[in-house]
Amino acid sequence: MDEKKRELLRQTVAGHADEYVRRLIDLVSIDTQDIGHGIEGGREENGQLYLEKFLGELGADTSREPMSEDIVSKGISVYGEGNPGHNYRSPDRWNLAASFGGGTKGRSLIFDGHIDTMPPGDLSLWSSNPWKPEVRDGKAYGLGTCDMKAGLMASVLAVKCLFDAGFDLPGPVAILSVVDEEGGGNGSLAAMLSGHRADAAVVCEPSDGTLTVAHMGFVFFSVEVSGVALHSGSKWNGINAIEKAVVLMDALGELERRWLMTRKHPLLPPPTLNIGVISGGTAGSTVPDRCVFKFCLHYHPSMGRDLVTREVTDAIMTRAGGDEWLRSHPPKIEIYQAGGAFEMDTGHEFVKIASRCAESVKGTPPALYGSPAGNDARLLRNIGGMPTVVMGPGRMEQCHSIDEYVEVSDFLAFIEIYAHLILEWCRKP
Repeated sequence: MDEKKRELLRQTVAGHADEYVRRLIDLVSIDTQDIGHGIEGGREENGQLYLEKFLGELGADTSREPMSEDIVSKGISVYGEGNPGHNYRSPDRWNLAASFGGGTKGRSLIFDGHIDTMPPGDLSLWSSNPWKPEVRDGKAYGLGTCDMKAGLMASVLAVKCLFDAGFDLPGPVAILSVVDEEGGGNGSLAAMLSGHRADAAVVCEPSDGTLTVAHMGFVFFSVEVSGVALHSGSKWNGINAIEKAVVLMDALGELERRWLMTRKHPLLPPPTLNIGVISGGTAGSTVPDRCVFKFCLHYHPSMGRDLVTREVTDAIMTRAGGDEWLRSHPPKIEIYQAGGAFEMDTGHEFVKIASRCAESVKGTPPALYGSPAGNDARLLRNIGGMPTVVMGPGRMEQCHSIDEYVEVSDFLAFIEIYAHLILEWCRKP
């Protein structure tokens, strides 16, 4: 892109900055939280209605795409992706798909962002109402500002910015505002199963100034161990389920240490296994007859869900086989949430163009990054088959945090970056 066009985009963003920030504030002020990680429902609808109206005013063709258990079941059976048992009827929860420039002949581009947020937690810890966002010291505070309403709104405003600057879209641009991402990604899964495709895709998650081209996969396990309950004074006549569970947790620790030594990736940390929940027992004077522990495992793209599931199962059952009680009363192992890993070839043309566009606005090329946390990029890449990058305003440390914020300058910068990307990628090669 020549310098004249770059300067026009800069001036347009600067001249409309107050308007663009107001749009972000409007969206953040709408409560769109997931309830119980989506299992108990979600409040995304009012946020979707706001975006639907705004996108329609910009000339987009919009459609509402309902969520259902059947869609999730298909994702699980065909792709091993999806998290069942979520409530999509209280109120209705639906994806919003918008498209611009369907008749243009350049390459197409999809921006993917989630409208849902996590709950705010203890409201007394917030310095201000999480749904009454405000700008202080160059930061926009409010629930979902960083994760990820700033990125979602920046993608919409990138199109508006181009229109405000007098540009025509060189190719088709689509925006997916999806629900239930915080529940594991069912919204983007449904969008991919509905057939949304483009020549490339951007996931607008906060990327802390980097260009994310890989992320870990994740699996949540639940392990139930049985025992024999009685008074602790005669403990030797019972079987302590908590102590048996500790034996199995030790085996998982050994597996994690082995991965630390043997599993390497140039952009990602070693695989991790975090035991986050232990439930068991009723009283200190009673030998517990049941213990359940839950853990989250993060793994490299080269490993795959089947491999890590097999290695976890083998580690647990091998250790159980060495214990007289566990050998005859094996633990019950279940997976209750999972998502695949993601990786892009760093030499791909789209990665290079996205990097150049970010550099043209920020002044320095973004570092290529591998994220330890998963996001919807895996679904657009692995199911949609699209070249995909993750880049958006904000820092991961602000996600799911008290007094969540995004820097206003970063938000405005990404409007410009996304506008650059539309012009650079979508023009007919």
